[in-house]
Amino acid sequence: MQIQLVAVGSLKEKWLREAFAEYEKRIGRYCKFTVTELSESRLPESPSEAEISAALLAESKAILKACRGRIVAMCIEGREYSSAEFSQFLEQAAVSGDSALSFVIGSSFGLHDDVKNAASVRFSMSRMTFTHQLARVLLSEQLYRAFQISTGGKYHK
Repeated sequence: MQIQLVAVGSLKEKWLREAFAEYEKRIGRYCKFTVTELSESRLPESPSEAEISAALLAESKAILKACRGRIVAMCIEGREYSSAEFSQFLEQAAVSGDSALSFVIGSSFGLHDDVKNAASVRFSMSRMTFTHQLARVLLSEQLYRAFQISTGGKYHK
């Protein structure tokens, strides 16, 4: 299975980079895991709705171009999964022939509707809002946990 994380923006804090790198290494034991970082659109200090919309549209074009396989949009209005359900989702994707999944994390303003509409699944980690940088670490931890669940590993208790 190939899992790609398409993320707008980069991990700026050292502790986030270190945490993500650890889970990236662990996930690599179970699948081909790649990360595609895309540039975040530059916006003024207090952008208008029109400026935000234009930025999200520009980002959406780069996101959709980068994605391979089935798209999973990470967004607050998506379905919430338990860790066990998420593990089952990954197993079902593999069994059904979805050899490539692209998980998409947008910028601080989220994702354009074009990306959400192109996604076969909308996934939410919580009704809470997280920074897109922290969301990347949380998603990587849950991917690792999901693989541990499906292989009977001891990580998930």
